[in-house]
Amino acid sequence: MKKTGVFYHHSFSRKSYMTVGNRLADFPEALEPLFNEMGERLVLYECQPVSEELVLTIHTPQMVQMVKRDPFCSTAWHSVGGVVEASERIMRGELINAFCFIGAGGHHAGRNYFWGACCLNDVVLSIVNLRERGLANRFAILDTDAHHGDGTRELILNDPEILHLCLCDRNWESPDGTKVDFDTTEVYYKGDPDEMYISIVEEALGRVREWKPDLFFWYFGFDTCSGDYGSLGLSYNAFLQIGKRCREIANRACEGRLQVVLAGGAMRETATRLLPKIIRELCRG
Repeated sequence: MKKTGVFYHHSFSRKSYMTVGNRLADFPEALEPLFNEMGERLVLYECQPVSEELVLTIHTPQMVQMVKRDPFCSTAWHSVGGVVEASERIMRGELINAFCFIGAGGHHAGRNYFWGACCLNDVVLSIVNLRERGLANRFAILDTDAHHGDGTRELILNDPEILHLCLCDRNWESPDGTKVDFDTTEVYYKGDPDEMYISIVEEALGRVREWKPDLFFWYFGFDTCSGDYGSLGLSYNAFLQIGKRCREIANRACEGRLQVVLAGGAMRETATRLLPKIIRELCRG
């Protein structure tokens, strides 16, 4: 049986660096109907804190001390721990895919800095862990958070085995084609936002299909949803369509191995209505 993992910690619904309010206040209770529906196909894991030893493979000791002193980063260790464990379980064949809740984000965390509601770079730490354990080497990251993933880009810029596709506020491509930015700033002003944004996602996913990674990360922010702080006017349906296409591309490119990492987004109602549906899509395997 193909199983989907959900990685969560109770602190994420009480303290979150990612929002002005408490976007995950209705969780994990909001997932109960889905767990009842999916049975053994859906497995809940309690996030464990990441080890400082792993964190220091990409972040400086000075930065780690700053993170420890920042009260808004109190959930960062469990956030990263869940992301790291999820990717390892996927690559060991225990799960086909996973959805990772977080209390503090990752893509604005570079080697010696962090900002923008991010503390430690969860996805890059997962990649380092997998490589150290000999479980995977080639990766694709699709970042659909509203903002440029500068920390992730800094940490992996010179890594030819990581395809990093960022939908943000600029157009840029590295000489080797492994790091690509797609400008989405005009989506809100021209035509149908859902249609335009999904067309850009499709272009990015075409690169993932050709790349054939060992593991595909979708860094999923819903801050681009209509009314949120990074709004591009997107509807709930746009995110469901992206989730479906990511799952389909993962099936074609890397035997279904897809890891969804929650990113930005402030609206409680959106989280409660949308996230269980994204997880249901993952359960289709």
